[in-house]
This record gives sequence, C-alpha cells and structure tokens, in this order.
Amino acid sequence: MRTYAQYCPIVRAVEVLGDRWTLLIVRDMLVGASRFNELSRGLPGLSRALLSRRLRQLASAGLVQRTGDGYLLTPAGQALRPLVFGLADWGARYAFGDPRADELDPEVLMWWMHGRIDTGTLDKRANIEVRINDRRRTFWLVVEPGDASICYTDPGLEVDAVLASDIATLFRMWEGEVGLLDAVRAGAIELTGTRWVVRGLPEWLKLSPVAEHVRAARV
Repeated sequence: MRTYAQYCPIVRAVEVLGDRWTLLIVRDMLVGASRFNELSRGLPGLSRALLSRRLRQLASAGLVQRTGDGYLLTPAGQALRPLVFGLADWGARYAFGDPRADELDPEVLMWWMHGRIDTGTLDKRANIEVRINDRRRTFWLVVEPGDASICYTDPGLEVDAVLASDIATLFRMWEGEVGLLDAVRAGAIELTGTRWVVRGLPEWLKLSPVAEHVRAARV
C-alpha cells in the first residue's frame, strides 16, 4: 500500500479508512450487519472479491475481527461511530440534495427497510405489499414477532396492507426528508389495508440510521 509519507495522525487514519467502500462497510457494520452476505446485499455496487479484500484490510488494521459466522467490529472499529455519523450530519447539511437516478435502487431500499423493522410489539404476522409504481416493481415485507423478511416474489400469503409510491418518494421517506404519515396525508404515499397494520407500520419502521441527521438539517 502506498502511503502519504507524512507523520500525522490524520494521515494514518486516511491510510486505513480512505480506500473506496471502506467507510461504507464500517457504516453497515455499525448498524448491525455482521455476515458477509448481509454486507454484500447492502452494498450491491461492491464486488464480493473487493469486499473480501476490504474486510482483510480492516482486520489487519485491527478494526474488524472474524467470528465463527461473520465479522464484528473491534473496540477500535466501534470507536469510529462518532466519525461515521459526524459525516452523516455534515453530509445532510452541506452535500445532500435531490436523489440521483443511479442512487434509487429499489432492491437496496427494501433490504435496508426490512432490517429496520421493530418487531417487538407484534403478536402476529403481517404481510405488507410494497408497490413501486414508477418502476413497476412489487415486494412483500413480511413481519412477525421477532423477525422481518423481504420477499422478491409473492410469498402466497394474504396481503394485510399495501404501501405504494414512486421510488424517489420512498427513499425520501426512508432518509427522513418526509414523514411517512405526512406523505400519506399529502397523497404522495398510499397506505391502505387492515387497520392494525396501517396504524402500526409507522411505528414499526424505524427509518434509516441517518434520518435524524437529515431531519435536523432541514430545520
């Protein structure tokens, strides 16, 4: 690895963290991803070969350790939390504008959303059909006590509710730019179906881990 040949702690940090994808791998691990396939699904533009290389580099730097079934951040890796979410705060205030077309991947959004469902208050299963109107794509978010999964083909379950909108609006809701209920009231998002699911989903869905930074930047 080429170095910057400067004796400075900032330089040393950049040498460890400055490679493409490295901070995004750390971001995903900070919010709960621990298995190789989880990291790969959340970062679809990153090849599996390069993901393996970056994980080895992070392990060599003492930020990640291999476990029996995946990877964990070490205390040094966990100590990056203020830096990563500090970048989220700065980005929300000074670099976060309208979404670009290449940023609006519906499968990535569904993967992120299913990982941020709080199932702690559920006492039975709910099947939520998610329709992305402008992409003509449909997904099924199946939530039940202790588990949430995303299906890319019809699971054959009775649909309890339908969530429908265009992809940009769904991403804006996920990132905290617009509230789910506000978007429903404005007609930008359709949420219909069984009353207990329609009322529950805004509570179950915890949004992106950076949503609070995006909301704060809009104040």
